[in-house]
Amino acid sequence: MIKNVVIADDSALARMFIRRCLEIAGLGDANFIEASDGSEAISCMKKIKADLLVTDLTMPNMNGVELMRKIAVSPRLSGTPVLVVTSAGNEEQRRELMELGVTRILSKPISPPILIEALQEVNRTLRGPGAEEEAEPAAEAEDLGWPSDDPPTTEPAW
Repeated sequence: MIKNVVIADDSALARMFIRRCLEIAGLGDANFIEASDGSEAISCMKKIKADLLVTDLTMPNMNGVELMRKIAVSPRLSGTPVLVVTSAGNEEQRRELMELGVTRILSKPISPPILIEALQEVNRTLRGPGAEEEAEPAAEAEDLGWPSDDPPTTEPAW
């Protein structure tokens, strides 16, 4: 179960949008901790046990790739599921991020249906191999007005 979520992005508006999408996607009861860069995210993750990190790549002080490198070598943090939400990145960078332990890379703009799918993967990661399937997250794509197999192609207007 995801209780503590760290959101790292240098844009307060982006952090708010990601948080709202996560709430709609079924994490309404989670504790959200916001960080404006990778250094703050590491600091937050050292203070609380994060069940999920959602991070941008392009941030000052410590970017998302540097953040993942730090997490990958930390025995305490390396098992944390990570979703990267970005408009940047190339194939080589994506490959490096996956090798560093990123659970999934999501392209901006994100939406609750996209996050529902990503959170299902995070939950499988948290349960470990061989664990029985849990119920779906509370929100379903159909509950949001979109067919579950046909997410919107444009950014939601909320």
